[in-house]
Amino acid sequence: MDLFDRCFEWKDWKVAQQFGYYPYFTPIESEAGAEVFIGGQRKIMLGSNNYMGLTNHPEVKEAAREAIAKYGAGCTGSRFLNGTLDIHVEFEEALAEWIGKESALVFSTGFMVNQGVLSSLVMKGDYIFSDRLNHASIVEGCRLAGGDTVRFKHGDMEDLEIQLQAVPEEAGKLIVADGVFSAEGSVADVTGIVELARKYNARVMIDEAHSLGAYGPEGRGVAADQGQSENVDLIMGTFSKSFGGVGGFIAGPLEVIMWIKHKSRPLIFSASLPPASVASARKALDLIRAGDDRREALWRNSNRAREGLQALGYDTGQSTSQIIPLRLGDDMACLKYWRTLYDAGVFTNAFIQPATPPGGALIRTSYMPTHTEEMLDEALELMGKVGKETGVLQ
Repeated sequence: MDLFDRCFEWKDWKVAQQFGYYPYFTPIESEAGAEVFIGGQRKIMLGSNNYMGLTNHPEVKEAAREAIAKYGAGCTGSRFLNGTLDIHVEFEEALAEWIGKESALVFSTGFMVNQGVLSSLVMKGDYIFSDRLNHASIVEGCRLAGGDTVRFKHGDMEDLEIQLQAVPEEAGKLIVADGVFSAEGSVADVTGIVELARKYNARVMIDEAHSLGAYGPEGRGVAADQGQSENVDLIMGTFSKSFGGVGGFIAGPLEVIMWIKHKSRPLIFSASLPPASVASARKALDLIRAGDDRREALWRNSNRAREGLQALGYDTGQSTSQIIPLRLGDDMACLKYWRTLYDAGVFTNAFIQPATPPGGALIRTSYMPTHTEEMLDEALELMGKVGKETGVLQ
């Protein structure tokens, strides 16, 4: 068998493109704002992770420009060798102080954080307890880890306890969950997880990728929002959502961070986060901490959208966050809806198999403080119209 045979035989993408239902790799021609332009056409952006609207903030852009002028375009090496700059160290100190942990470590992407942390910490004989709806980066990190992975029902503390009871008492145990789940928009019961971790001598890691900036005092995330920051051992975050750039970090005890620094292959063997990305994320951190007005606008817009979508008749699942799914079920119905709405002027994200289970297709929408009331009203009107046109709404 030729290794490439499966590639040549796979036609799904070609069929989707021929019928106009291919929703991926769409080239955007403008800044990542509340409105974007694609093929010269305006679209209301309801498919972005720019939760605090900072990607285009003038201070964030100026910080990136100044860093390039001083340090150049890149670091030409890994953090482990020649790729650590003084701004990396200063940023890590600021992140640790903000999150309330002893130390922090910056990676080049958020995906690499979960891969690098889980694979370096969890050894043979250890167990990871992972929520069934955790992000793919956590799934891949579990695969790389030397221990066993036990998946518990989404947000189900009773099932998590049953799973904890089933493993050897003396085994090393890590419970890991998203703070806000990236497709469903549901929020983790961090308090419940912490209580079970104490009871069964487990450690806790919360992935705050989609919650930093939006939740908690100074935007410190879901763990802080639930008063559990001190009781969560490791807090992970990304710079590609509320920070408006790219990169990620892990924060926790100094000794644990030092272990990860010296054992994490995704960190050691990858190029360092470029100066412009470090500087822009550092400036974004200051704006996030002082961004109560932005958080209020984010929640005002998110709640307005959720109420409007539910009033139209959409099933928004368990979402209580700035991520609001439209649960449509059928893959083709989802793609047809996405295309019709896209043509009408609203950019969203289509989630179908294998990103969702069979019958779980959904349209993911997300909101920003920079959306105006007029934009949201226009989007809701179009979503009501398209829902009826496509048969999604009765």
